Amino acid sequence: MKKTILTALLLFAAAAVFAQSEYNFQRRSLFEKLPVTSKDIVFLGNSITDGGEWNELLANPRVKNRGISGDRSSWMLDRLDPIVGGQPRKLFLLIGTNDLAAGTPAAEVVANVRKIVERFQSESPRTKLYVQSVFPVNDSFKKYAAKHDADIVAVNKGLQALCAEKGIVYIDLWTLLADKNGKLRADLTNDGLHLMGEGYIVWRDAVLPYVK
Repeated sequence: MKKTILTALLLFAAAAVFAQSEYNFQRRSLFEKLPVTSKDIVFLGNSITDGGEWNELLANPRVKNRGISGDRSSWMLDRLDPIVGGQPRKLFLLIGTNDLAAGTPAAEVVANVRKIVERFQSESPRTKLYVQSVFPVNDSFKKYAAKHDADIVAVNKGLQALCAEKGIVYIDLWTLLADKNGKLRADLTNDGLHLMGEGYIVWRDAVLPYVK
């Protein structure tokens, strides 16, 4: 019986990984068919970005969502062509949570973000770049472990330094979303990682001045 249960759990885990990979390629394929233009404002990220109805939140039809659930910085590097090629007016980048959960060192996450930034600065120099801090997480929901809290802080320090070096804007969302213990505010999430509606409003209000 125990062997059967273990086998079932392993199959479920494998299926979940496969499904995530399928979704990633489905979204990539779709984004390759949807043009980005020099008039557009692109939100690029993982599931947290993916979950936002950005053109409605910002009341701007030129805002395009290029978030993919489960995405990592190294995978993002492989899907930049349609976005860079479109020469968007602005780019809001948020990436790193899934990297840390997979055991990627903080320094490697920052290095990958550097590559993303440098590619835009080289190939789409008119794009205004905005790098957003990695969000805090909250392990009290028992779904997402908080063992990476220190790594999140390290990534954010690295991103802030990178932005200062490159002369681009760093948006500190961590401070707005964290409670006094450095956890994602419980009133803004129902799983410890992703945002409820009010969380997106907090995020929207933080980026709105830069979108305008």
